[in-house]
Amino acid sequence: MELIITEKDNAARRIADILSGGSADADRRNGVNVYKWGGKRCIGLSGHVVGVDFPPEYNDWRDVEPVELIDADIEKQPTKENIVRTLRLLARDANRVTIATDYDREGELIGKEAWELVREVNEDVPVHRVRFSSITENEVASAFENPDELDFDLAAAGEARQIIDLIWGAALTRFLSLSARQLGNDFISVGRVQSPTLKLIVDREREIQAFDPEDYWELFADLRKAGEEFEAQYFYRDEDGNEAERVWDEETAKKAYETLEEATRATVERVSRRTRTDDPPAPFNTTQFIRAAGSLGYSAQRAMSIAEDLYTAGYITYPRTDNTVYPDDLDPEELLDTFVGNYHFGEDAEHLLERDDIEPTEGDEETTDHPPIHPTEDIPTKGELGDDEWDVYELVVRRFFATVADSAKWEHLKVVAAVSDLSLKANGKRLLESGYHAVYPYFNTSENYVPNVEEGETLDVTDTRIEEKQTQPPRRYGQSRLIETMEKMGIGTKSTRHNTIQKLYDRGYLESDPPRPTRLAQAVVEAAEDYADLVVSETMTRRLEEDMTAIAEGDAELDDVADSSREILAEVFDDLEESREEIGKHLQQSLKEDKTLGPCPDCGESLLVRQSRRGSYFVGCDGYPDCTYTLPLPNKGKPLLLDETCEEHGLREVKMLAGRSTFVHGCPLCKAEEAEEEEDRVIGDCPECGEEHGGELAIKRLQTGSRLVGCTRYPDCDYSLPLPRRGDIEVTDERCEEHGLPELVVHGGDEPWELGCPICNYREFKERESKSGLEAIEGIGSKTAEKLAEAGIQNVDDLKSAEVETVAERVSGVSEDRLRSWQAKAD
Repeated sequence: MELIITEKDNAARRIADILSGGSADADRRNGVNVYKWGGKRCIGLSGHVVGVDFPPEYNDWRDVEPVELIDADIEKQPTKENIVRTLRLLARDANRVTIATDYDREGELIGKEAWELVREVNEDVPVHRVRFSSITENEVASAFENPDELDFDLAAAGEARQIIDLIWGAALTRFLSLSARQLGNDFISVGRVQSPTLKLIVDREREIQAFDPEDYWELFADLRKAGEEFEAQYFYRDEDGNEAERVWDEETAKKAYETLEEATRATVERVSRRTRTDDPPAPFNTTQFIRAAGSLGYSAQRAMSIAEDLYTAGYITYPRTDNTVYPDDLDPEELLDTFVGNYHFGEDAEHLLERDDIEPTEGDEETTDHPPIHPTEDIPTKGELGDDEWDVYELVVRRFFATVADSAKWEHLKVVAAVSDLSLKANGKRLLESGYHAVYPYFNTSENYVPNVEEGETLDVTDTRIEEKQTQPPRRYGQSRLIETMEKMGIGTKSTRHNTIQKLYDRGYLESDPPRPTRLAQAVVEAAEDYADLVVSETMTRRLEEDMTAIAEGDAELDDVADSSREILAEVFDDLEESREEIGKHLQQSLKEDKTLGPCPDCGESLLVRQSRRGSYFVGCDGYPDCTYTLPLPNKGKPLLLDETCEEHGLREVKMLAGRSTFVHGCPLCKAEEAEEEEDRVIGDCPECGEEHGGELAIKRLQTGSRLVGCTRYPDCDYSLPLPRRGDIEVTDERCEEHGLPELVVHGGDEPWELGCPICNYREFKERESKSGLEAIEGIGSKTAEKLAEAGIQNVDDLKSAEVETVAERVSGVSEDRLRSWQAKAD
């Protein structure tokens, strides 16, 4: 029996389907899918199924000093017991093993882990390695016809990264968390790549906060020729002889404006035309793909998650690559030809094939592992993909089209006119030949019209404007620009940078988008700068990347690199230990600032966001137990404090983070007061206690900001029905024949929402929910529900408790982000 091992379940399913010609069946063993056909078995791992960790005696944070972790032993332990157990069972009976994990450093390490598990139970079985850049029939078949061997040096490079990241991350995380007395789920996380990335963001925030704006003025005039108007801007020559538009002196600006305002004519002094060639972009590598997807509104993490799903489905090549030069064996004409006749891309493909010479563009980076990201010959229909997946797929297709398209051509027209001794200029541009823009509509192609004029011609001045402005601070890094900066500085790898940013969000260091550091993030960076600068310097992480390359090329040994890293960390701890108390105080104060809303209206102490033992959030006074003042917060989402402050109460406003259901709650005290002031609107008898006790149903607003229909006898009767949080509720004259309640209409969106009888509406909702469980959730259709059921997700409760990473690996076409959004809706 031949055993084939892939990195993930969806890759196993795809490869089994290709190699078996669609005849493979799936068996469930220990909760793991095993695909079988003939004498072959194929199993998908879940990424790393073996992890590195310290022995159990190092688990108690309070009994083990963080510095002890530096020289502690490191063990390998299964992290996915059921997969490891199934792999071992299959390996015992195998007479041939083929490892088909992803072709990169991480994939090679995962392959080596699988190799070790196989060797534990079957010492003599031959183990081969296959590598491919897209999971298509041709490439997979070719890879299996030409197997290779595992690259143990490349795997050792990945293993060294694992070990060093564990030691640095665990030791520093424990030190900072214990110093700040911040344990449990809210520990302070530090990492070898996280920390220098965080410093980049904090440094930019410091620049923004320290920025001192300067006033300046800009002047404009509308010019007209034969009824055609266009805008011109005042300019002058600065000390270096360059054209300058900003006037830094107010009096000078006003004098120039007075001259313009009085003018009725302007004389054309110079007209210049030039044609500019606009070359097509280079092929996508990972960083440029993330940048382009970011312009469509996708976070780095989301973009890569979708790209990985498309790769596994066989629609695009491997999305983790530095390469920007297509390989020699890629025939652009042949690939274009596969799109001919396609509803969405066929016409563009035919047009490109009409070119005499199809020569793709090239970027600066050429590597030999994976090609740039491009579509494969397997083309999905739009209905086979979700909306987000189609957006990204189309982006990849059109980028490939752009790289084999003609250059675009622009005509630029510059007109310089004089009003008295003042100069005005107007810059027009016109797209002469659309070139690659016709197939790649993601770059700005807006034109600016300026009519044809001649030197010496007189134009009418129809309007003038003076605008007072201020210089602006540097912009925060967007996620794609941050990844580009990380790449230039040697921080992280193409495979890890987007995950690093997501971890910083998940661990409370970043908020908003573009990313903004929390006070805790600034405190961690400040503490490291003051007491152990190497922790946040890119020097260590860049040096490790160089060491990884040396290991992969056979020029360095794993143990030597790990020992060297331990020595450096020991020196860092020498500095940290001397300042433990100061660091702890600094971090504690910053943690408190991140949770502080403002003054308590009862005692003047600070109001803080707190969490109850049950996990819900509320606002409580820092003066507790002397002051017991509290305010409720919505029970959905995690609170984020905004910079906006309530003018009436001086409290920071609150935003509740709940995936796609995220909303701004506002000032908690305002919400509480609004709820108290708003009178309940009685709409009918309570079906539970109305007949016996005279209870009535009323529309109520709670202090958390939510609304419901509830009994007026609460808490004696807790009958209630949910209502939308937003929108004005209209109580109509129409009544439900069954329940006698008025029908409700919610106003607030583009169209009114006819909610109807609140009891009937709630009953229908429960019926939809119970219908299939899963299909009641927006975005889950019958086919997706079937896929989820195959992965063990049978109902809404299963979905709520599911491990997102595991499910995403097992269900083709469903990403982690989509699963999290469904979980948020299920809650």
